[in-house]
Amino acid sequence: MGSHSHAVTDAILETLKRAGAGLKEAGVRFALAGGCAGYARGAAPSLHDVDFALVEEDVPLALKTLENMGFRTAKPPEDWLVKAFDEEGVLVDLIFSLADRPVTEAMIARSESINTAALSLPVLEATDLVISWILPLSEHACDYGGLLPVVRAMREQVDWDKVASVVAPSPYASTFITLLERLRVIAPTTPAPDVRWP
Repeated sequence: MGSHSHAVTDAILETLKRAGAGLKEAGVRFALAGGCAGYARGAAPSLHDVDFALVEEDVPLALKTLENMGFRTAKPPEDWLVKAFDEEGVLVDLIFSLADRPVTEAMIARSESINTAALSLPVLEATDLVISWILPLSEHACDYGGLLPVVRAMREQVDWDKVASVVAPSPYASTFITLLERLRVIAPTTPAPDVRWP
């Protein structure tokens, strides 16, 4: 990693800390998601922006909180997230739907407080995180290579039978599970029918 990417990572962690502290103080029901959550759970940092998962009805409060802190907010055409940018242009995605499923209070309640960038923040449960990454895999976005090192770093924190059960209907996601098994990253899974997520 060159010094430029260190600077980028530091800027993102700084924004993560500011935004996370503000949302926590405002009482927004949220948890760290995406690459920052992987990093909080021990994966190597590949951080491009800050992702927070939150309950949809808390989106107005989250936007107002970040606007009061000097963030510029935007509602993109996608109907599953809103965006906020800090003064340095670092992007914060506020995501209220993961893999086409609404972020639920139960999912936020399952998140665990982890010390990230010298601040204790809720981080999505590892199992939810992996499902949120692999369930959307499709022929247009199927980066197994990018996911492997992140998932390998977190593998002991994940309920793989649950992941396999939830993603069974997706040929792309279930093939990734087979790949993990064949590479001996994880033990063979036993998917159960009708496991609900989130």
